[in-house]
Amino acid sequence: MRLGFPVKVIGQAGLKEHDSRRWQNSPHLSVSLAYLRDIFEYLRRQRIGMYRMSSELAPYLTHPELTQFHGQIEECAAELAAVGQLAQEFDLRLSFHPSQYVVLNAPDEALAAKGALDVAALAELLDRMGLGDEAVVVVHVGGVYDAHEQARARFVAMFERLPEQARCRLALENDDTRFGVADTLWIHARTGVRLVFDNLHHHNLNPEGVPLRDALAACLATWPAHVRPKVHFSSPRTEMRVAEQQDPATGRRVQLLQAPIWTRHSDYVHPFEFIAFLRETAGLRPFDVMLEAKGKDLALLRLREDVQRYAPDLAGGIA
Repeated sequence: MRLGFPVKVIGQAGLKEHDSRRWQNSPHLSVSLAYLRDIFEYLRRQRIGMYRMSSELAPYLTHPELTQFHGQIEECAAELAAVGQLAQEFDLRLSFHPSQYVVLNAPDEALAAKGALDVAALAELLDRMGLGDEAVVVVHVGGVYDAHEQARARFVAMFERLPEQARCRLALENDDTRFGVADTLWIHARTGVRLVFDNLHHHNLNPEGVPLRDALAACLATWPAHVRPKVHFSSPRTEMRVAEQQDPATGRRVQLLQAPIWTRHSDYVHPFEFIAFLRETAGLRPFDVMLEAKGKDLALLRLREDVQRYAPDLAGGIA
Protein backbone atom coordinates (compact mmCIF):
# COMPACT_ATOMS: atom_id res chain seq x y z
CA MET A 1 0.00 0.00 0.00
CA ARG A 2 1.33 3.40 -0.97
CA LEU A 3 0.56 6.47 1.10
CA GLY A 4 0.35 9.83 -0.60
CA PHE A 5 -0.43 13.46 0.14
CA PRO A 6 -1.72 16.42 -1.87
CA VAL A 7 0.17 19.28 -3.49
CA LYS A 8 1.97 21.34 -0.81
CA VAL A 9 5.22 20.11 0.74
CA ILE A 10 5.78 21.25 4.32
CA GLY A 11 8.74 19.09 5.32
CA GLN A 12 11.30 20.98 3.22
CA ALA A 13 11.30 24.74 2.97
CA GLY A 14 11.34 26.39 -0.45
CA LEU A 15 9.62 23.71 -2.50
CA LYS A 16 6.94 25.23 -4.74
CA GLU A 17 4.14 23.17 -6.25
CA HIS A 18 3.51 25.37 -9.31
CA ASP A 19 4.35 28.72 -10.91
CA SER A 20 1.94 30.94 -8.99
CA ARG A 21 2.85 34.28 -10.54
CA ARG A 22 0.03 36.45 -11.88
CA TRP A 23 -0.61 36.41 -15.60
CA GLN A 24 1.09 39.80 -16.05
CA ASN A 25 4.40 38.12 -15.12
CA SER A 26 4.04 35.35 -17.73
CA PRO A 27 3.98 32.21 -15.55
CA HIS A 28 4.54 28.99 -17.45
CA LEU A 29 4.23 25.22 -17.25
CA SER A 30 7.98 24.91 -17.82
CA VAL A 31 8.63 26.65 -14.49
CA SER A 32 6.10 24.43 -12.71
CA LEU A 33 7.77 21.32 -14.11
CA ALA A 34 11.13 22.45 -12.74
CA TYR A 35 9.48 22.84 -9.34
CA LEU A 36 7.89 19.41 -9.74
CA ARG A 37 11.24 17.75 -10.34
CA ASP A 38 12.48 19.17 -7.04
CA ILE A 39 9.40 17.76 -5.28
CA PHE A 40 10.02 14.36 -6.87
CA GLU A 41 13.54 14.35 -5.43
CA TYR A 42 12.11 15.09 -1.99
CA LEU A 43 9.56 12.29 -2.36
CA ARG A 44 12.31 9.87 -3.32
CA ARG A 45 14.39 10.77 -0.28
CA GLN A 46 11.38 10.35 2.01
CA ARG A 47 10.30 7.09 0.32
CA ILE A 48 6.87 8.53 -0.49
CA GLY A 49 5.36 6.75 -3.48
CA MET A 50 2.21 8.75 -4.25
CA TYR A 51 1.59 12.44 -4.83
CA ARG A 52 -1.24 14.68 -5.99
CA MET A 53 0.05 17.41 -8.28
CA SER A 54 -1.31 20.93 -8.32
CA SER A 55 -4.15 21.37 -10.79
CA GLU A 56 -2.60 24.79 -11.52
CA LEU A 57 0.51 23.15 -12.95
CA ALA A 58 -0.06 24.94 -16.27
CA PRO A 59 -1.11 28.47 -15.22
CA TYR A 60 -4.16 29.96 -16.97
CA LEU A 61 -4.10 27.05 -19.42
CA THR A 62 -7.82 27.20 -20.20
CA HIS A 63 -8.56 30.82 -19.36
CA PRO A 64 -10.95 31.99 -22.10
CA GLU A 65 -9.43 35.45 -22.44
CA LEU A 66 -5.72 34.78 -21.86
CA THR A 67 -5.15 32.85 -25.05
CA GLN A 68 -1.38 33.37 -24.86
CA PHE A 69 -1.32 30.56 -22.27
CA HIS A 70 -3.27 27.98 -24.28
CA GLY A 71 -0.25 26.41 -26.00
CA GLN A 72 1.76 25.50 -22.91
CA ILE A 73 1.31 21.74 -23.16
CA GLU A 74 2.61 21.59 -26.70
CA GLU A 75 5.43 24.00 -25.86
CA CYS A 76 6.51 21.72 -22.99
CA ALA A 77 6.08 18.36 -24.73
CA ALA A 78 9.71 17.35 -24.15
CA GLU A 79 9.75 18.55 -20.53
CA LEU A 80 6.52 16.71 -19.76
CA ALA A 81 7.92 13.47 -21.17
CA ALA A 82 11.11 13.90 -19.14
CA VAL A 83 9.25 14.59 -15.88
CA GLY A 84 7.01 11.61 -16.53
CA GLN A 85 10.05 9.43 -17.08
CA LEU A 86 11.50 10.65 -13.79
CA ALA A 87 8.25 9.77 -12.02
CA GLN A 88 8.44 6.27 -13.44
CA GLU A 89 12.08 5.90 -12.40
CA PHE A 90 11.13 6.92 -8.86
CA ASP A 91 8.04 4.66 -9.00
CA LEU A 92 5.67 7.53 -8.19
CA ARG A 93 1.92 7.34 -8.53
CA LEU A 94 0.56 10.75 -9.59
CA SER A 95 -2.88 12.31 -9.86
CA PHE A 96 -4.82 15.55 -10.12
CA HIS A 97 -7.85 16.77 -8.16
CA PRO A 98 -9.18 20.01 -9.73
CA SER A 99 -10.81 22.66 -7.56
CA GLN A 100 -14.44 22.92 -6.56
CA TYR A 101 -14.92 25.34 -9.45
CA VAL A 102 -14.76 22.42 -11.89
CA VAL A 103 -18.43 21.37 -11.93
CA LEU A 104 -19.33 18.97 -14.71
CA ASN A 105 -23.00 18.76 -13.79
CA ALA A 106 -23.70 22.50 -13.66
CA PRO A 107 -27.01 23.48 -15.32
CA ASP A 108 -25.12 26.49 -16.70
CA GLU A 109 -23.81 25.08 -19.97
CA ALA A 110 -20.88 27.49 -20.08
CA LEU A 111 -19.74 26.54 -16.57
CA ALA A 112 -20.05 22.82 -17.28
CA ALA A 113 -18.18 23.20 -20.57
CA LYS A 114 -15.37 25.10 -18.81
CA GLY A 115 -15.10 22.26 -16.28
CA ALA A 116 -14.94 19.71 -19.08
CA LEU A 117 -12.16 21.72 -20.72
CA ASP A 118 -10.17 21.75 -17.47
CA VAL A 119 -10.58 17.99 -17.00
CA ALA A 120 -9.49 17.32 -20.58
CA ALA A 121 -6.41 19.52 -20.12
CA LEU A 122 -5.35 17.72 -16.94
CA ALA A 123 -5.88 14.36 -18.63
CA GLU A 124 -3.67 15.51 -21.50
CA LEU A 125 -0.93 16.48 -19.05
CA LEU A 126 -0.98 12.94 -17.64
CA ASP A 127 -0.93 11.51 -21.16
CA ARG A 128 2.00 13.72 -22.20
CA MET A 129 3.89 12.55 -19.13
CA GLY A 130 3.44 9.00 -20.35
CA LEU A 131 1.88 7.83 -17.09
CA GLY A 132 -0.02 4.58 -16.69
CA ASP A 133 -3.73 4.04 -16.13
CA GLU A 134 -3.33 4.53 -12.38
CA ALA A 135 -2.83 8.30 -12.90
CA VAL A 136 -6.29 9.85 -12.66
CA VAL A 137 -8.15 13.15 -12.49
CA VAL A 138 -10.46 12.96 -9.46
CA VAL A 139 -13.66 15.02 -9.43
CA HIS A 140 -16.87 15.26 -7.42
CA VAL A 141 -20.34 14.95 -8.93
CA GLY A 142 -20.98 18.65 -8.32
CA GLY A 143 -24.01 20.54 -7.08
CA VAL A 144 -27.58 19.38 -6.52
CA TYR A 145 -29.10 22.55 -8.00
CA ASP A 146 -32.72 21.94 -9.02
CA ALA A 147 -33.02 18.25 -8.12
CA HIS A 148 -30.82 15.37 -7.00
CA GLU A 149 -31.68 12.90 -9.76
CA GLN A 150 -31.40 15.48 -12.53
CA ALA A 151 -28.03 16.56 -11.16
CA ARG A 152 -26.71 13.00 -11.37
CA ALA A 153 -28.09 12.64 -14.88
CA ARG A 154 -26.36 15.83 -16.00
CA PHE A 155 -23.03 14.42 -14.82
CA VAL A 156 -23.63 11.31 -16.92
CA ALA A 157 -24.50 13.43 -19.95
CA MET A 158 -21.36 15.56 -19.60
CA PHE A 159 -19.18 12.50 -19.04
CA GLU A 160 -20.38 11.12 -22.37
CA ARG A 161 -19.40 14.40 -24.05
CA LEU A 162 -15.83 14.36 -22.73
CA PRO A 163 -12.99 13.39 -25.09
CA GLU A 164 -12.05 9.75 -24.80
CA GLN A 165 -8.68 10.54 -23.19
CA ALA A 166 -10.48 12.50 -20.46
CA ARG A 167 -13.04 9.74 -19.84
CA CYS A 168 -10.21 7.23 -19.51
CA ARG A 169 -8.45 9.36 -16.88
CA LEU A 170 -11.49 10.44 -14.87
CA ALA A 171 -12.31 9.13 -11.39
CA LEU A 172 -15.32 10.10 -9.28
CA GLU A 173 -15.31 10.63 -5.51
CA ASN A 174 -18.20 10.54 -3.06
CA ASP A 175 -18.63 13.79 -1.13
CA ASP A 176 -19.75 14.71 2.37
CA THR A 177 -22.96 16.69 1.82
CA ARG A 178 -24.56 15.95 -1.56
CA PHE A 179 -23.62 12.71 -3.32
CA GLY A 180 -22.68 9.61 -1.36
CA VAL A 181 -21.33 6.25 -2.46
CA ALA A 182 -24.77 5.09 -3.62
CA ASP A 183 -24.90 8.06 -6.00
CA THR A 184 -21.43 7.47 -7.40
CA LEU A 185 -22.26 3.79 -7.92
CA TRP A 186 -25.40 4.86 -9.82
CA ILE A 187 -23.23 7.02 -12.07
CA HIS A 188 -20.65 4.26 -12.49
CA ALA A 189 -23.35 1.86 -13.67
CA ARG A 190 -24.15 4.28 -16.50
CA THR A 191 -20.64 5.46 -17.41
CA GLY A 192 -18.06 2.96 -16.18
CA VAL A 193 -16.17 5.77 -14.41
CA ARG A 194 -13.82 4.60 -11.68
CA LEU A 195 -14.77 5.47 -8.11
CA VAL A 196 -12.52 6.82 -5.37
CA PHE A 197 -13.84 6.00 -1.89
CA ASP A 198 -13.45 8.73 0.74
CA ASN A 199 -13.81 7.42 4.29
CA LEU A 200 -14.54 10.74 6.05
CA HIS A 201 -17.11 11.70 3.42
CA HIS A 202 -18.79 8.32 3.85
CA HIS A 203 -19.04 8.83 7.61
CA ASN A 204 -20.64 12.23 7.00
CA LEU A 205 -22.99 11.20 4.19
CA ASN A 206 -24.38 7.68 4.09
CA PRO A 207 -28.18 7.94 4.08
CA GLU A 208 -28.54 4.34 2.87
CA GLY A 209 -26.57 3.05 5.84
CA VAL A 210 -24.12 1.07 3.73
CA PRO A 211 -21.41 -0.47 5.95
CA LEU A 212 -17.99 1.04 5.28
CA ARG A 213 -16.42 -2.25 4.20
CA ASP A 214 -19.23 -2.90 1.70
CA ALA A 215 -19.07 0.64 0.33
CA LEU A 216 -15.32 0.45 -0.09
CA ALA A 217 -15.48 -2.97 -1.74
CA ALA A 218 -18.04 -1.69 -4.25
CA CYS A 219 -15.83 1.27 -5.15
CA LEU A 220 -12.72 -0.88 -5.49
CA ALA A 221 -14.57 -3.18 -7.90
CA THR A 222 -15.04 -0.29 -10.37
CA TRP A 223 -11.31 -0.20 -11.18
CA PRO A 224 -9.81 -2.31 -14.00
CA ALA A 225 -8.17 -5.51 -12.87
CA HIS A 226 -4.70 -4.32 -13.90
CA VAL A 227 -4.89 -1.01 -11.97
CA ARG A 228 -4.60 -0.71 -8.20
CA PRO A 229 -7.46 1.46 -6.86
CA LYS A 230 -6.87 4.48 -4.67
CA VAL A 231 -8.92 5.79 -1.77
CA HIS A 232 -8.93 8.98 0.31
CA PHE A 233 -8.49 8.88 4.06
CA SER A 234 -8.63 11.66 6.63
CA SER A 235 -9.57 12.26 10.24
CA PRO A 236 -12.09 14.91 11.28
CA ARG A 237 -10.86 18.06 12.94
CA THR A 238 -11.91 17.91 16.60
CA GLU A 239 -10.57 21.18 18.01
CA MET A 240 -12.82 24.09 18.86
CA ARG A 241 -12.36 26.96 16.42
CA VAL A 242 -11.89 30.64 17.21
CA ALA A 243 -13.96 32.88 14.96
CA GLU A 244 -14.32 36.64 14.89
CA GLN A 245 -17.45 38.66 14.35
CA GLN A 246 -18.58 42.20 14.96
CA ASP A 247 -20.59 42.95 18.08
CA PRO A 248 -23.65 44.86 16.81
CA ALA A 249 -23.94 46.77 20.09
CA THR A 250 -20.36 48.06 20.32
CA GLY A 251 -19.05 47.64 16.78
CA ARG A 252 -15.99 45.87 18.15
CA ARG A 253 -14.58 42.63 16.84
CA VAL A 254 -15.09 39.84 19.34
CA GLN A 255 -13.78 36.28 19.37
CA LEU A 256 -16.16 33.36 19.65
CA LEU A 257 -15.48 29.70 20.24
CA GLN A 258 -17.20 27.43 17.75
CA ALA A 259 -17.71 23.68 17.94
CA PRO A 260 -15.81 21.52 15.45
CA ILE A 261 -17.28 20.68 12.07
CA TRP A 262 -16.83 16.98 11.31
CA THR A 263 -16.38 17.47 7.57
CA ARG A 264 -13.13 19.37 8.06
CA HIS A 265 -9.76 17.64 7.86
CA SER A 266 -7.48 17.44 10.87
CA ASP A 267 -3.82 18.45 10.78
CA TYR A 268 -2.66 14.86 11.25
CA VAL A 269 -4.27 11.47 10.72
CA HIS A 270 -5.55 9.80 13.90
CA PRO A 271 -3.42 6.63 13.98
CA PHE A 272 -5.98 4.48 15.78
CA GLU A 273 -8.69 5.41 13.26
CA PHE A 274 -6.37 4.50 10.40
CA ILE A 275 -5.31 1.23 12.00
CA ALA A 276 -8.95 0.32 12.60
CA PHE A 277 -9.70 1.14 8.96
CA LEU A 278 -6.94 -1.19 7.79
CA ARG A 279 -8.14 -4.02 10.03
CA GLU A 280 -11.78 -3.54 9.00
CA THR A 281 -10.89 -3.68 5.30
CA ALA A 282 -8.38 -6.52 5.51
CA GLY A 283 -8.87 -9.10 2.77
CA LEU A 284 -10.32 -6.66 0.25
CA ARG A 285 -8.64 -5.88 -3.02
CA PRO A 286 -5.32 -4.03 -2.39
CA PHE A 287 -5.47 -0.25 -2.71
CA ASP A 288 -3.36 2.89 -2.21
CA VAL A 289 -4.30 5.69 0.18
CA MET A 290 -4.19 9.42 -0.43
CA LEU A 291 -4.05 11.10 2.98
CA GLU A 292 -5.97 14.36 3.13
CA ALA A 293 -4.56 16.12 6.19
CA LYS A 294 -3.51 19.70 6.65
CA GLY A 295 -0.11 18.47 7.78
CA LYS A 296 0.51 17.11 4.25
CA ASP A 297 3.79 15.18 4.06
CA LEU A 298 4.45 15.64 7.78
CA ALA A 299 1.18 13.88 8.51
CA LEU A 300 2.16 11.01 6.22
CA LEU A 301 5.60 10.58 7.79
CA ARG A 302 4.13 10.64 11.29
CA LEU A 303 1.44 8.12 10.37
CA ARG A 304 4.06 5.67 9.09
CA GLU A 305 5.85 5.93 12.42
CA ASP A 306 2.60 5.54 14.35
CA VAL A 307 1.57 2.41 12.48
CA GLN A 308 5.02 0.92 13.10
CA ARG A 309 4.64 1.66 16.81
CA TYR A 310 1.01 0.71 17.40
CA ALA A 311 0.40 -1.94 14.74
CA PRO A 312 3.76 -3.37 13.65
CA ASP A 313 2.01 -6.33 12.03
CA LEU A 314 0.52 -3.88 9.49
CA ALA A 315 3.58 -1.70 8.98
CA GLY A 316 5.22 -4.05 6.51
CA GLY A 317 2.40 -3.57 4.03
CA ILE A 318 2.78 0.21 3.92
CA ALA A 319 5.26 1.86 1.58
